[in-house]
Amino acid sequence: MISNETNLNAVQGAGLQAAQTLVNQGVQAVVTGHVGPKAFAGLRSANVTIYTGAEGTVRQALEAFQAGRLRALSQADVQGHW
Repeated sequence: MISNETNLNAVQGAGLQAAQTLVNQGVQAVVTGHVGPKAFAGLRSANVTIYTGAEGTVRQALEAFQAGRLRALSQADVQGHW
């Protein structure tokens, strides 16, 4: 498990900081419900693939990923500060 506690209360740049935390840990893919433009840019610049459409529990999201039901994003799917 990777803590995101330091980024939770960030006034600005929380998505980019969270992305950098994941990149620093060597993450190759992210499964999420949505991703904003700054986090997307940070992850993609490090060649991290971002899969969206995840919902429900972590187990359900993992099963959807493994079954190929999530799509890899080519751009952010929400605006910043949505």
